[in-house]
Order: sequence, then C-alpha cells, then structure tokens
Amino acid sequence: MPRRLAAGNWKMNGTRGNLSELDALMARHPAPSVDLLLCPPATLVTQAADRVAGHPMFIGAQDCHPAPSGAHTGDLSAAMLADAGAGAVILGHSERRENHHETNALVCDKVMAAQAAGLIALACIGETLEQREGGQTLQVIAEQIAQSLPDGATPENTVIAYEPVWAIGTGLTPEIGQIAEVHDFLRQALSDRFGSGNGNGFRLLYGGSVKPANAAEIFGVDNVDGALVGGASLRADDFSPIIDALENT
Repeated sequence: MPRRLAAGNWKMNGTRGNLSELDALMARHPAPSVDLLLCPPATLVTQAADRVAGHPMFIGAQDCHPAPSGAHTGDLSAAMLADAGAGAVILGHSERRENHHETNALVCDKVMAAQAAGLIALACIGETLEQREGGQTLQVIAEQIAQSLPDGATPENTVIAYEPVWAIGTGLTPEIGQIAEVHDFLRQALSDRFGSGNGNGFRLLYGGSVKPANAAEIFGVDNVDGALVGGASLRADDFSPIIDALENT
C-alpha cells in the first residue's frame, strides 16, 4: 500500500506569527508513521521549511506557473518554489479552476513544470454539485484524470486529491459510499493508464470538509490514502487529531 499522507492547505491564511502552529505539530508528532505536508502561503514557504528542518514534515506551495521563467508579473515558477524550500505544490485546486479559469490542459502543464523542478505535484480533481446531481461525477473525474495528468506521472512525483467542489469549506461531506465509489474508480483508471504496478502506487487523498469528527471513518475507506485538509489544518489542535486518525486507521 502507498505510504499515507496528511496534507494541509492554508490557502490565503497565515502570517509569520502562525508558524508557531508548526512547532506544536512537530511536538505532537515527533516521529509520524505517515507523511506530513503543510502548504502555507508563498510568503511563508522559506520560513516554514527552515522551521521544520530536521523533522519528517515537509513544506509545499499552493500553485506555480507552467513556465520556468519569463514576463509573468506576480507569478512563481516551480523552480523558484523548490529554491524557496518547497518539496511539493498543490495544482488544479477547484478554487484555482473556478476563480482563475484553469483548464485541465493548464493544470497538466503545471504538473509537468512541477515534476521538472523536482517537486511532488499534488493534482486536485472533483465535481461540482450540479455535476453530481446530474449523474456526471465519474465522467468528470475520468476527464480530469485523463487531461490533467501527463504521461510522465508516477507514484513518486504525483499525488491525486479528490475534492468534491460542493464539499470544500461548506461543512458538507459526501456519503462514505460516494467517496468509496470515486476512489475505487480512480484506482482503476490509474491502473488502466499507467499499469497496475504504478496505478496501485499512487496516493489518493480525499479532501472536502475533513475534520477530527469524520476523519477516522473516511480513512477507513479502501483506496483513501490520506487527506488534503483545508481549514482544519490551520491550527495544530484541529490538524493533529486528523493525523492521529490517519495513523491509527
């Protein structure tokens, strides 16, 4: 089985004072049995990476530009993020797809850029409520997997996070059977495309209103190898019980 992963996405939250939450997480999980990834705003990547040096936790970023350099004011390349101390980068999050009109093709270009820079690409996929209610969930997921992942994706350089758009930040969580259906579908789709050896090695995370109260039940689902956590990752008091649940399930 893939090594499990608890990833936190701080989104547009956090200043230097919030880095003390990393100290609390490291104190509570000095030798975690799962991988820990925290993705703060780009302004904090270097300081966060320095802060966790010597601990198994690693730091990621929340987006990158597909080009290695150029006239792209305000953007950051994958190589810049790696130089700043990031080991991974979240790509294709639904908030980027919606708010910045990112297409599957653009996400794929970003994934390739991240991989070229030596970063783990954490590629996000997920359906809207309208697509869910229209019975299009698996069709949408299939298209996103086919078009957002390059042929060079491997279990070592790519993690996939399934985040139903309608569950992100809403407090709503899909039924366990719905999560299982999508994750089983993802595993088969990856095996069909990349071969069963690689397909079974990709880490599949669930994201969307994951919290201490529901984490253990979600982590008990087959083919759920961890979580991409939003708001609950901002405070160690909230994120730590989720990590505990992942280690103990």
